Amino acid sequence: MEIQTIGVVGAGQMGNGIAHVMALAGYDVLMTDISQDALDAALATIDKNLERQVSRDKISQDKKDAAMARIKTTLTLTDLGPSDLIIEAATERETVKQAIFEDLLPHLKPHTILTSNTSSISITRLASRTDRPEKFMGFHFMNPVPVMQLVELIRGIATDQETYEACLAVVEKIGKTASSAEDFPAFIVNRILMPMINEAVYTLYEGVGNVKSIDEAMKLGANHPMGPLELADFIGLDTCLAIMNVLHDGLADTKYRPCPLLTKYVEAGWLGRKTQRGFYDYRGETPVPTR
Repeated sequence: MEIQTIGVVGAGQMGNGIAHVMALAGYDVLMTDISQDALDAALATIDKNLERQVSRDKISQDKKDAAMARIKTTLTLTDLGPSDLIIEAATERETVKQAIFEDLLPHLKPHTILTSNTSSISITRLASRTDRPEKFMGFHFMNPVPVMQLVELIRGIATDQETYEACLAVVEKIGKTASSAEDFPAFIVNRILMPMINEAVYTLYEGVGNVKSIDEAMKLGANHPMGPLELADFIGLDTCLAIMNVLHDGLADTKYRPCPLLTKYVEAGWLGRKTQRGFYDYRGETPVPTR
């Protein structure tokens, strides 16, 4: 089956990035959110990011204009029903995702493929609550979507080969690389990355180093482009905590216990860049470590 129309649920950081790359590759995109402000902000972000690509001679002005023209928005979730492929990129909470799929089900075409951009939640469990577990899979983009090369494709226990191949064709058409992962907590990237971030927070919590020394050590000592605490702020500390909880609950191993300091920052509402404070304070001209 050839996919031509794509529905994107959620206009946040991931959703607008997904809409951007899909429209640029020639797909017609319909993006939905519960807030008109979020949709307007998403379109402005996509426009700005495409303009940056034009200024760097990555794409032509015509290509940018055509991509923007392919993106439509709606506040009505069920308008996405006729899409060939739906990518859910809402908050990383299972109850929210389940409610979205439940609302969509009566409006879907028989051939519609449902996918989730979840970074850690069980695809098999999400799929089992729908009427098409064989046409359901994980479609996990990395952040920022227009820049990052990898997409994790996660098959649930019921996902059929045809669905996998249709999603793989989309990944290839948008010029990215697919990595196939089995449906176990946090898949590949976050199974490895999040415990490293959590360990960096423990290193801070135990006073082994401060924010600056931990990040500099990993940047200069392990050649990482961003330090782990800077990266945690970029991802969102609430997202990091949610993934650590999924790992801890799903694998029942104490090595995945979230650091109490990570929990404390989330309780304070210091979630990183999106709230202007996390392991760094972003309210001034340059980020200042908060510990």
